[in-house]
Amino acid sequence: MQTIDFETIFQLAPIGMCVSQNRVIHACNDALADMFGYTKQALIGASFQILYPSSDEFERTGARITPIINAKGCYSDERIMKRANQELFWCHVSGRGLQKDHPHAAGIWTFEDLSAKRSVSAELTPREREIAALLVEGKTSKLIARQIELSPRTVEMHRAKLMKKFSAATSSELVHKLLGIMR
Repeated sequence: MQTIDFETIFQLAPIGMCVSQNRVIHACNDALADMFGYTKQALIGASFQILYPSSDEFERTGARITPIINAKGCYSDERIMKRANQELFWCHVSGRGLQKDHPHAAGIWTFEDLSAKRSVSAELTPREREIAALLVEGKTSKLIARQIELSPRTVEMHRAKLMKKFSAATSSELVHKLLGIMR
């Protein structure tokens, strides 16, 4: 029986994968480098921050996922990420912390490019991108406000701006447009 070479499996996986330590990429596969438009050498040793549209989004996402990973052991969402050429795209991100008491100490993460299914069509502010990602998860304005520590009124204001930008008459229509179902 042939032995399984896990390094080869990791490198040839059809989805972007990486191992992180303290939110720094420790190892990654070709699919991740190709997806983001970097070489593997450029990504290894780099902070995840280079994959985010802004440093604020990097910080907020890190703070938001910590209690979830602490409670569940894993995390998954869809968010807007940034390629090396500055192009923004929707990405499904899943990960697991390897140390339960300190989820960012070490982790394994997967990234799936959703740009073929969903485009980033309107110019969105970082806060609008954050709220859009949570609306797509089916969260109400009240839940979003609690999660990102804003007033529900402020979240409603951002949701209204999103509805205007996407020409959506209802929240449901907005979510459909954010998902790329309606063009």
